[in-house]
Amino acid sequence: MPTPTPAADALPPIVVFDLDGTLAETAGDLIGTLNVILEQEGLPPVAVSQARELIGAGARALIQRGFSAGGRELTPARLDVLFRVFLAHYGQHLCDVSHLFPGVAGALDRLEEAGYRLAVCTNKPEDHSVRLLELLGVKDRFAAICGRDTFPYFKPDPRHLTETIARAGGDPARAVMVGDSRTDVATAKAAGIPVVAVPFGYTDVPVEELEPDVVIQHFDALYEAVRRLDPGAA
Repeated sequence: MPTPTPAADALPPIVVFDLDGTLAETAGDLIGTLNVILEQEGLPPVAVSQARELIGAGARALIQRGFSAGGRELTPARLDVLFRVFLAHYGQHLCDVSHLFPGVAGALDRLEEAGYRLAVCTNKPEDHSVRLLELLGVKDRFAAICGRDTFPYFKPDPRHLTETIARAGGDPARAVMVGDSRTDVATAKAAGIPVVAVPFGYTDVPVEELEPDVVIQHFDALYEAVRRLDPGAA
C-alpha cells in the first residue's frame, strides 16, 4: 500500500526563536546604549559582564535595573522619556558588536532543509528586530519577525507566540519555541508549545531551573532536539 502523502493544504512545522541571547549575542550594544544614558544621568556604567542579569525583560526593565544598580529610583514619567532616548540611540547602534551565536546559520539551514518554517518572536521592537536580523544577514530566513509592538500583547502572553506562528503560516500542533530566558519558557508553556532553551543567553537563573523541555549547549544540537519534540516528525 502506498504511503499517504500530506494534504496539499497542510501547514508546515515551525520553529520560533527568541532573538536577544538566543539567536544573537547582543549584550554589547544593549549595555552600550544603557551606559550612554547612565552617563548622561550621572550614574556609573554597567559592565557587560552583568548583562545576563539585566537583559531579558525589555528596554524599560533594562533601564530600571541600570538605575537600581546605581542606587537611584525612576519615576514612570522619567522612565518614559529615557525609554524613547534608549530606542533612538540603540536604533543607530544595533549591530556595532552584535553577532550570531556559533552554529546558528547551520542550524537554520538544517531545519529549512527538513521542511521547517522559521520565525522570530521577541520583545525587542519589530523595527529594530527586522533591521538587526538584516544586518546579521539572516532576515530573509524567517517567515515572520514579530516584536513587542507587533500585536497588542507580548511575551509572556502566549498570544504573542501563537500569533507569530499564525503570521508565519506554521502548524501550531508542530511548533517548537527556542529561547534563553524565564520569559521564553513561560510563554511557550502557557501556549502549550514545547521549548528548547540555550544556557548562554540572558537569564537571571540557570535555564535548567526553569524546566524547559530540552536544554542544548550549542546550536549544533538544535535539529535533533526539535525532532524529538515535534510530534509529527518521522
